[in-house]
Amino acid sequence: MTEDADTKAAWVAADWGTSHLRLWPMAADNRPLCRIDSDRGMGTLERQGFEAALIPLLEPYLSPDRVLDVLCCGMAGSRQGWIEAPYAETPCPPPSFAQATRAPCGDSRLAVHILPGVKQMEPADVMRGEETQIAGALALKPQLDGVICLPGTHTKWVSVQAGEIQRFATFLTGELFQLLSKHSVLRHSLAPKGWDRATFEASCLDVIERPHAFANMLFSLRAEGLLKDLDPVIARSRASGYVLGMEIEAMRAQWQDRSVVIVGEDEIAGAYAAALGTQGVVAQVMDAEAVTLAGLCAARKQM
Repeated sequence: MTEDADTKAAWVAADWGTSHLRLWPMAADNRPLCRIDSDRGMGTLERQGFEAALIPLLEPYLSPDRVLDVLCCGMAGSRQGWIEAPYAETPCPPPSFAQATRAPCGDSRLAVHILPGVKQMEPADVMRGEETQIAGALALKPQLDGVICLPGTHTKWVSVQAGEIQRFATFLTGELFQLLSKHSVLRHSLAPKGWDRATFEASCLDVIERPHAFANMLFSLRAEGLLKDLDPVIARSRASGYVLGMEIEAMRAQWQDRSVVIVGEDEIAGAYAAALGTQGVVAQVMDAEAVTLAGLCAARKQM
């Protein structure tokens, strides 16, 4: 806890994901007093365990003479979460507090509100948590008419126009790369970390020109490691370029000749920006935490 952590919080912003929980006690002017990190993600909890996980983290801010509002996005609202928050359906503006679901709390000092995710019926797709980052990006760039890319294990590409989510697509690219690097024959050839940008960019271009050879390109990394002592960092960079190149090519019709914003952590956001750069796209990168907070604050205005 920082010194500011003892300041009275007006409300609490929360991002409750599968593997993590992040809390920001907020001052009345929507300034975060501090950030509280926990590994008590949705995936580690039974339904009855959410309140018990939350209270010890917020105890310094709780008072018997008032109710502390917690506004939460993410997987706490999933079917396996604290309580299921129904999806809003595209096309739609990012959900606000008016659509939030009240979570059951035994502690009268807390009122927990969980924002809904967003669903798309055709083609079928869903998101939880990313809709709040979209709200944040739109709050920071109100005139945005283009595509928001949200990189991660399951990357989202979201087309926005006039403040609404028009359509979106999810790619399993991050999970696919993890499977390839940890559970396939390529685990013997890829370095656990490290990145060579020039190699990555060349591999993006290669797979975009020859997408039919994707699986062959991947196996060549193993063969070159055995026969030519291919540097494991170069192999990792090539594999990353192949999987990201396939993804950005698949989304070409959405990003071509449009504004592109990438919301993410430095390393992965930089990789997506580099991949798009091979196609002449100059994307704006926005910090994931700042955008998440902006989205929660935008939803809070409806409270």
